[in-house]
Amino acid sequence: MAELLVHGSIRQPWIVVVAATILTLIGLYVSVTRFAITTETDQLLQSDAAWSRDKSEFQAAFPHLSKVILAVVDGETPELAESAAARLTAALAEKPGPNIRKVWRPDGGPYFEKNGLLLLPLEDLKRTLAQIGEQAPVLSALAGDPTLRGLARLIQLGAGQGALGENASLVDQLNGVVERVLAGQPARLSWRQLMSGGRAPDPHQLRKFVLVEPILDYEALQPGEAATTRIRQAAAELGLAQQNGVRVRLTGQPPLADEEFGTVRDGAPVHLGLTIVAIAVILYLALRSGRLIFAVLATTMAGLIITVGAGLLLVGRFNVISVAVAALFLGLGVDFSIQVAVRYRDERHKLHELRTAILATARGMGWSLTLAAMSLLVGFFSFLPTAFTGVSELGLITGVGMIIAFVASLTLLPALIALLPPPPEPETIEIPALARIDHWILANRKLVIIASTAIVVLGLPFLLKLEFDANPMHLRSEKTEAVATFLDLTRTPGMTPNTISVLAPSLETARPLAARLAALPEVARVATVLTFVPDNQDEKLRLVRETAEELADVIGDRPPAPPPTDAELVQALRRAADSLQAPAASSGPQGEVLRRLGQSFARLAEAPPDRRTAAQEAIAGGLPPLLAGLRTALTPDRVTLAELPQHLRDDWISRDGRARIEVSPKGDANDNAVLEQFTAAVERVAPNLSGGPVDIVESGKVIARAFMIAAILALIGVFGILTLALRHPRDVALTLGPLVVATIMTLETAQLIGMPLNLANVIALPLMLAVGVAFHIYYMVAWRDGLADMLASSLTRAIFFSSLTTGIAFGSLWLSNHPGTASMGKLLTISLFFTLLAAFIMVPAFLGPPRTHPDAQEPDRKA
Repeated sequence: MAELLVHGSIRQPWIVVVAATILTLIGLYVSVTRFAITTETDQLLQSDAAWSRDKSEFQAAFPHLSKVILAVVDGETPELAESAAARLTAALAEKPGPNIRKVWRPDGGPYFEKNGLLLLPLEDLKRTLAQIGEQAPVLSALAGDPTLRGLARLIQLGAGQGALGENASLVDQLNGVVERVLAGQPARLSWRQLMSGGRAPDPHQLRKFVLVEPILDYEALQPGEAATTRIRQAAAELGLAQQNGVRVRLTGQPPLADEEFGTVRDGAPVHLGLTIVAIAVILYLALRSGRLIFAVLATTMAGLIITVGAGLLLVGRFNVISVAVAALFLGLGVDFSIQVAVRYRDERHKLHELRTAILATARGMGWSLTLAAMSLLVGFFSFLPTAFTGVSELGLITGVGMIIAFVASLTLLPALIALLPPPPEPETIEIPALARIDHWILANRKLVIIASTAIVVLGLPFLLKLEFDANPMHLRSEKTEAVATFLDLTRTPGMTPNTISVLAPSLETARPLAARLAALPEVARVATVLTFVPDNQDEKLRLVRETAEELADVIGDRPPAPPPTDAELVQALRRAADSLQAPAASSGPQGEVLRRLGQSFARLAEAPPDRRTAAQEAIAGGLPPLLAGLRTALTPDRVTLAELPQHLRDDWISRDGRARIEVSPKGDANDNAVLEQFTAAVERVAPNLSGGPVDIVESGKVIARAFMIAAILALIGVFGILTLALRHPRDVALTLGPLVVATIMTLETAQLIGMPLNLANVIALPLMLAVGVAFHIYYMVAWRDGLADMLASSLTRAIFFSSLTTGIAFGSLWLSNHPGTASMGKLLTISLFFTLLAAFIMVPAFLGPPRTHPDAQEPDRKA
C-alpha cells in the first residue's frame, strides 16, 4: 500500500498538493470558527457509579451552589472586613449586571447582626458579654461623642482619675494608630478587638465571604469572566484595596476554570512558535536541504491543521488535556516524515535518480512505517473505551492525527519532493564512527543486559512507593488568584472548601445523622440548617437582656454631639497631652507608653488639619458602626427555623424538603491521605455524599482503572500487531523486552525525583509504549533484513533526529504555565529518554548479530 500511495503521488503531484491544500484550508476554517475549550475538570470523567449519581443528585437539589463564585474579603480589622463584605454585597445586589443572578452572604447580614450572639456556644456567649461589660465605662463615655474629640476627653478624664492602667490595651493601640497616621501610613483602630480585651482577632472576624451565582456564558472561552469582571469592578469602585486595609479575592469553580484556561493559553503561542523553530533547526541538521526541510514542515503543518479541525468536528471542543494535541502531533506526527525524508536521502545517494529513490524509500521502509503507525494508533485508541473522557478525547484526536500524518508522509511529502526536487546526495548520510559502539555492544551483550536488569532491580523500591495523585488542585497553578485563595482557605481551620455534602431525605433524618458524623474522629465540624437556629435560647436571651440593661445609656437613642471642628480637636488633643504628663512620670513601665501617647497627641495637635482628619477616621471611624452594632446585637429576638432568611434556607433545604449536611475534615484539607481517610469515614456513616474530597478519591479510582485498561489494551494491541507482523515469538519478545525495561526505569525515575503520577501525566505510559514500539520496530525489521552496525546506519540518524523533534515538542509541554500540562511534558520527556536508551543500547544487545539468511516465514512487506 505504501508503495502504491507514493507511486501515485509522484505521478500526479499537483493533484495531491491541491487536494492537501483544500483539506488544510477546510481544517483552518473549522479551527478558527469552531475553536472551543472547556476547563471544567468535572467533564474529564464519565462515570455511572454511585458517587457520580450522588453528585448529580446534589447539584439538582442545590443548583445554585454548584457553579458559585466565592468572594473572600480580608480586612486588617474586623470592622474593615465586615464593612467591605456588606458594601460589596449591597453594590452587587443593586447593580448586578447581566451576568450575575444572585448575591448573598453565608456568614453575615441583618440576621447575623441581630442574632449573632445567640449563635455562640453558651460559654463563649458568657465570656463575650463579660468583655462587653468590662468596656461599659468607655462605651458610655463615647456613646454621646463617638469622635476623636470624645476619645481625647476620655483620655484626659482617665489620666486625671489615674484609671488609664485599666485601659492599657486602648492606650497601647491608640498610640500605635496615632504614630502611623503622623507617619502618613494606613491605620485603623479596631474597637471590636478592644472589646475583646485587646486579644488578636479570630481569623473568622478578619475574613468574610460573599457568594455570587453567575450567569455563565458558555459561548466564551472563559464563561465566568464577565461575572468576575463585574465583581472586581464593584470592589474597585468601593475602594476595597490593599492600601485601604482590605483585600478581595475570588475563587470557586468558575474562577478556577477560567484561570486554568488562562494558564493553558498563556505562553502557548510563544511555546508553539519556538517549538516549530526548534524543529526546523533539527530538520536542517537531519536533512541539510532547504527544499526537503520545506516539504517536511509543510507536510507537518498541513497535518496539524487538518488534525485540529478534525478534532473539533469529532468532539466539539478541547479540554485541558486534549489541548496538548498540537505538541503531541508535532512531536510524533513528524516522525513519519523524517523517516521518509532521511531514507530518501540514503536511497538518493545510492540510486542518484530522484523518482527511483522515492520509490525505493517506499519499498524499503513502507512495512516498518506501517507497523509503527499501527502501534501509535493502538497506543492512542487504547484510551477510547475508558471512562477518562479527557484522555479518551485526546487519544481519539491524536490517533486520527497519526493516521493523517502517516498518509501525508506517503502522499503530500513525496509529491512536494517531486515538485521541489532537492539536490543530489553526493555523500553517504550514515555515521561510520558509530560502528565502534555497535561492535562494543555486540561484544558485551551480556554486560549490557545484566546492567540493565540490575538498574531495574535496584530501582524497584522506588517503584513500589510511586503515588498516584488524583487531586485536580495539584494540576493548577498556585500563582493564580483562585487557586492561591482556595489553598489558603484549606489551610485555615473552619474555612476549607474541601467539604463533603450529605443529602438527607428530610431535616428530621438529618439531625441524628449529623450527630453521628460529628462523633467521627476524622471530622472537625458538621453543619446543617439547624446550625443557624440558636439553642438554649431562654438562657441566652436572659444573659443578653441583662447586659443590655447594664449598657442602657450606650444602646439608648440619645443623639450624639455635633461633629467637632478642627479647632475643637486641637484643643482636646492638647489638653489630653498635658493631662498625660503626670501619670507618664509615675506609672512605672506603663509610663513610657503614656509618655509616647502624650507626645503623639501633642504632635497631632500641631500637625496639618488633614492629619487630624485622617486620625479622626482611623480612630473614631469604627465607633458609630460599633455602637449601632451593639444596639442591634443586644436586642435579639427568639428565632425559629421558619424565621431564617430565605437565602439560608435555600442553601440548606432543597425545594423538595431534602436537607444538606456539610462535613469538614480534621487536619490538612489539601492532603490526599487526610481526604481519603475523611471520605472513607463519612462514607461508612452516611449515604448520598458528594463534594471535593469524594471527587478526588473516587475519580482517582476511576482514572487508575482507566489507565490499567488502556495499558492492557495497548499491550495486547501492540503484541497482536507484532505477532502478526513478525511471526516469531522470540522476535516479539526481543522487541517488547527493552521497552518494558524502559517503562520501569521511567517510573522509578519519577518516584526518585518526587513526581507522582497524576490526571495529566499518566497518559505518558501507554503512549510511550506505542512510541517505543515504533522505534524498536524500525530496528527489528532492519535486523531481520540483515542490517549490521545499526547505530552507524541511516536508520539511527532518522530515529535520533525524529526523537529530537519529539523531545522538543514534549519539552514545550514541560514549559507550559499549566502544571498539569507541564507534568505531562516532563514525564513524556523522561520516558522518551529511556525509550531511546533502550532503542540505541538495549535493542542491539538483545538482538545480537543480524541473521545471515532471510526468514522464510517473514511476511510480504510490500505494504
